[in-house]
Amino acid sequence: MGRGEGMTMAEFFRSSRVWVVDYLYDGRPRRWIKALPSGSDAPAEMAAQLRELYEGRARLVAVRAATPDEEAQFLRDERPVNVFCPTGRRGPDRG
Repeated sequence: MGRGEGMTMAEFFRSSRVWVVDYLYDGRPRRWIKALPSGSDAPAEMAAQLRELYEGRARLVAVRAATPDEEAQFLRDERPVNVFCPTGRRGPDRG
């Protein structure tokens, strides 16, 4: 059984830590906010995940614990959206 399997989301979050992951994708800065189980080697896990997802196109720059404000934004799903990211969405201007 993998980590987190058989746990509810609340149980997982109580036993995890939120990390800010800065990396370069095709030379452009990107950021993830990720929750990982407590005790994880976050830099090693994120470097492995970037290799798996993007092969040589991504390079890990830094991994640090999220600030209380960043963690609160993560929990409320209020993370900033990078409109230059292909998956970013921007609503119509209402000005």
